[in-house]
Amino acid sequence: MRWLLLLLGCTLVASGPARAAEWPEKPIRLVIPFAPGSATDTAGRLLAQELAAELKQAVVVENKAGANGQIAAVAVAASAPDGYTLFMTTNSTHSANPQLYRQLGYDPVKDFAPIARVGLLPFVLVVNPGLPVKTTTEFLAYARAHPGELSYGTASTASLVGAETLNVMAGIELVRVPYKSSPQAILDLSAGRLLVMVADFTTAMPHVKAGKLRILAVTTAGRSALLQDVPSIAETLPGFDMTSWNGLFVRAGTPADIRSRIEKATLKVLADPAIRRRFGEIGFEIAPLDAAQFERFVRGEIAHWGKLVRAANIQPE
Repeated sequence: MRWLLLLLGCTLVASGPARAAEWPEKPIRLVIPFAPGSATDTAGRLLAQELAAELKQAVVVENKAGANGQIAAVAVAASAPDGYTLFMTTNSTHSANPQLYRQLGYDPVKDFAPIARVGLLPFVLVVNPGLPVKTTTEFLAYARAHPGELSYGTASTASLVGAETLNVMAGIELVRVPYKSSPQAILDLSAGRLLVMVADFTTAMPHVKAGKLRILAVTTAGRSALLQDVPSIAETLPGFDMTSWNGLFVRAGTPADIRSRIEKATLKVLADPAIRRRFGEIGFEIAPLDAAQFERFVRGEIAHWGKLVRAANIQPE
């Protein structure tokens, strides 16, 4: 009997590493907390293609939009910690939501293991061309002369915090209109049902190029490398600085060797100059961090976005 138990123990010890070494044995899903056509969706689909080639397994994108990413975050937090569910998300779920909601169905630190930061996502101040303004200075003057008359769309925490920060810093009264997805808000802005929006570069720029929207400024402290001729809001409102980020996570408890394989594959993809150019073409600045660096970054961003939300006088829901 004793030798049977010994044999069984050896078999179990041997089988554990074998199973991990065989990962991935089936398709991996990449959950995205925003709608198809959004900036995170566009970047996530590009990353999924490249990861599939590196990991030699299909990576299937699954959109779970709603509640500023909460629906997707809760789903991933409840998934099996086996490496078959990846989460491509942003500061919405992992920095801003803890400040914007009194209760969350997930913990951005305890429920997730960081894999890598992918990059930074510039946001821009855009208006409907029917609005008689061409610069941030003209826009703020117009807004002050028409308090409560300008509606802005918001489909993410960055668009919300950006617009409300403008309200506080510039002493204006933009009126919020919430949306489930940024593509729908951008369509309404193009049609004149909204007048202004702090929007992500990826979603807004096709409409800017088509002449359906007018871009006034970027939200970063300095000018973006992707839009070098566009001034920053900070050039008119010193101190204005809002940058959105994007990164990859898995469920906490996922085996370390699997996390390491995903991290290495992701960083390899992001180091490829051709891939970096493709991301740049969709308005995405590649700025990778490895898992350890990304973990420290996320903790710092929770505090940073707390300051932004409080400074914008946004009350938690």
